[in-house]
Amino acid sequence: MTQQLPVRARASRYRSVGRLLTVRVLGMLAVLLVLSIVIFSLMHLAPGDIVKNLLGNRPSSPEAVAAVRAQYNLDDPVWLQYLKWLGGFVTGDLGQSVRLQVAVGDAIGQRLGITLALCGLAFVIALVIAVPLGVQSAVRAGGWTDRTANSLAIVGLSAPTFAVGLLLLYVFAYYFRIFPVYGGGTGGLDTLWHLVLPAVTLALGLGAIVVKLTRTAMLRELEADYVTSARARGIAESQVHRIALRNAAIPIVTGASLVLTFLVGGTVLAETTYSLPGLGTLLQDSVLFKDIAVVQSLTLLVAVVIAIIALLADLAYFLLDPRIRRSEVRA
Repeated sequence: MTQQLPVRARASRYRSVGRLLTVRVLGMLAVLLVLSIVIFSLMHLAPGDIVKNLLGNRPSSPEAVAAVRAQYNLDDPVWLQYLKWLGGFVTGDLGQSVRLQVAVGDAIGQRLGITLALCGLAFVIALVIAVPLGVQSAVRAGGWTDRTANSLAIVGLSAPTFAVGLLLLYVFAYYFRIFPVYGGGTGGLDTLWHLVLPAVTLALGLGAIVVKLTRTAMLRELEADYVTSARARGIAESQVHRIALRNAAIPIVTGASLVLTFLVGGTVLAETTYSLPGLGTLLQDSVLFKDIAVVQSLTLLVAVVIAIIALLADLAYFLLDPRIRRSEVRA
C-alpha cells in the first residue's frame, strides 16, 4: 500500500500537468486567433486602395492590378481571404514579398538566424551579470553594492534602446574602434563579434529587470524563518545564501522567461541602430515599403513566439513551485 502512494502521486502530477497544458494551450490558441484577425484586418483598414498600397509607386497597368488581386485573393469575400491567409500561415505558405520578389518564408528564414543569435546572446549576458548582482544587492542591502546595483537598474530601465546603442557605438566603435560600426559580419566568430554591442544594448534593459526581480526574491527568502533557523544552527553564510537562492529561483526563472518577450520589441530598435540584417530591419523596411505580406506574416510569427514563451513560463512556474502542483492535484 505504501509503495502505491508514490505511484499515485506521480500519476496525479502527470494529470495535473496535462490539464494545465491543455488549458494554457487552448487559451494561447484563442488569443492567437484573435490576434490573427486583427493583423489581417489592418490591411483592409489601412487608408487608400489595397492594390495601390501593394504596388507602391510602380506603374499600375491593368495586368499588374489583376495579378495583384489574384495573388492576394482580393476578389474573394473578406472572410474567405482571411481563411486562405491563415491556412497558408499554418501550412508554411506565407505568400510572396512584393518588395523582395521572393517567398515570404525565404525572406524570414534568411534573417532568422542573426535575430535568434542576437536575442540568445543578449539573454545570456543579462542573466550572467544580473542574477549575481541581484543576489549581492540583497545580501548587502543598503550597502554600496546595493546602491550601485539599483542605480544601474534605474539607468537600464529608463534609457531608450536606440540612445544606449548610439552611445555604445560612439564610444566603443567610433572613438576606441574596438567593435565594428555596423553590419552582421561574414559568419562564425566575425558575426558574433558584430553582435556584441547590440547584445549589450539589449541586455542592459533586460538585465535591469532581472536585477530587480532577483533582489526582491532574495530579500524575501533571506527574511524567512528557515533562514533564521539555519543561521542559528551555525550553517555557513554561503550555504545559507545558496539555499535562499534555490528557493528564490521560482520567481527569478519565471520572471526572466516573461521578460524575454521584451527582447522581441527591442530587437527592432537594436538591429536598426546597428544595421543588422535581421527580422527587425526586415519588419521596418516592409512597413515603410508597404510589403503587407511580410508585415502580416512576421507580426503573427512574433505573436506566436511571445505566446510560446509565456506558455513555457507558466509551465516552469508549475514545475518549480510544489504549492501550485498540490493545488492542481486537489482541484
